[in-house]
Amino acid sequence: MKSRCLVQLAAAVLAAALTGCNPQVADDKPADSNSSPTPAPSAASPAPGGPAPGAGALTLTDAIAVIPDGDERRDGYERDAFRLWIDEDDDGCQTRAEVLLQEATTKPEQGERCTLTGGAWMSYYDGIEVTDPKKLDIDHVVPLAEAWDSGAYHWTPERRQAYANDLGSARSLVAVTAKSNRAKGDRDPAQWLPPAKSAYCSYGADWTAAKLRWKLTADRAEKTVLLDLAKACTDTVVEFEEAAE
Repeated sequence: MKSRCLVQLAAAVLAAALTGCNPQVADDKPADSNSSPTPAPSAASPAPGGPAPGAGALTLTDAIAVIPDGDERRDGYERDAFRLWIDEDDDGCQTRAEVLLQEATTKPEQGERCTLTGGAWMSYYDGIEVTDPKKLDIDHVVPLAEAWDSGAYHWTPERRQAYANDLGSARSLVAVTAKSNRAKGDRDPAQWLPPAKSAYCSYGADWTAAKLRWKLTADRAEKTVLLDLAKACTDTVVEFEEAAE
């Protein structure tokens, strides 16, 4: 169970991040001293990759409030409990390749067995363009371990497979630099935020939509940081469709 101190620490971490500090508070890797500071998210327009307004859309603040409350449970977690990278539609492309094809800003060449070469992608976590698909990871916005902690521990293997390969929502899986994905690990927003502050609103919306889509819970520290983040994202909206049972 998260303590009151952890909640206060998480809120303090976010406050520091929003004023220009490095948001990777749990990353033990040194920051790149040559990197340029990124601008704070603008409340005037949705961040890149965020959901578009539409019928039934919720503000980010309201959507966060709808996430069920719950304490995390890590007992019994194994990554192998989630079967990764299947070819659900039998077109020769596994989930990883499907996400890369969907998110490419310049379409890659598709070879035998869906081997991809060339192309270009924008890693929205850190605002970096990547032209080599091998340098990209496919990130579960809500990591597998976090999903387990917040409800997936009681799912069937079939539902965990569906979660791990969720192509039914454009923002459940995202192509990002391997560096940013591995810095994030299995951390929630109380522990890690994207290096690019311009990604905060989009990341908060994507995280919240994934939690609601899969009926996952959020603990107190997580919600506290998300709600603080949402104060700078007044025009960001969240749309989601619940995953089939």
